[in-house]
Amino acid sequence: MNWSDPTGGRIQLVMAPHAIYTVGTTKLRKTAEFARRHGLKIHIHLAETKKEVDDCIKEYGTTPVRYLDKIGFLDSDVIAAHCVYVDEQEWGILARRGVTVSHCPCSNMKLGSGRFPYELALESGCRITLGTDGASSNNNLDLLEEMKFAALLAKVEGNPTLLKADEVFRWATINGAQAFGIDAGEIRERKVADAMLVNLDSPRLQPGHSLVSDMVYSADSSVVSRVFCCGQEIYGPGR
Repeated sequence: MNWSDPTGGRIQLVMAPHAIYTVGTTKLRKTAEFARRHGLKIHIHLAETKKEVDDCIKEYGTTPVRYLDKIGFLDSDVIAAHCVYVDEQEWGILARRGVTVSHCPCSNMKLGSGRFPYELALESGCRITLGTDGASSNNNLDLLEEMKFAALLAKVEGNPTLLKADEVFRWATINGAQAFGIDAGEIRERKVADAMLVNLDSPRLQPGHSLVSDMVYSADSSVVSRVFCCGQEIYGPGR
């Protein structure tokens, strides 16, 4: 494969077989082999709906997670979106394989896919990130909104302490960077200088007792004043 990234690593090619119900076993295996031969990440939608699980059992005699594990697809280079219908044993499989799970709360709710199993996900030790899915099932693709909905949806069945603000904030920052092998996601010496400056005078960030909690539960894009990528300002006054 001959491709040179002009951004010095900021753009990655990723293999993205859509799902087990649109890509067959042979192509899934070949995709994984190609990705691992060239050091690429793999993205796939997994266990998003109950129908997907039922159809997989009917066709392959097992669930989507177990099926992908059986064919050698799951590994630490895989980022699996949704994972709504995943049982405790399957979370163990994902954790052992080092799979990153991308939780897409707004898309899941809009499509009526179901509630993400927060309790099992947190107990498994899997790396969890936040995703938006596509515009057709989400519309505005706003990660600030995803943080709030993830935190609220986790609590909807009666436990108001489940998924604390600092945890979901980590899903949206450090965990996302780690999933793609980027040394970013936090402000620290020698880290990639990706940062977002916010207006602390914004009514949405008042009274300011906890900035992380405010960013999760109160903030929207109106609080963002400047954005930096690799130390270069890409959004701000006059840009």
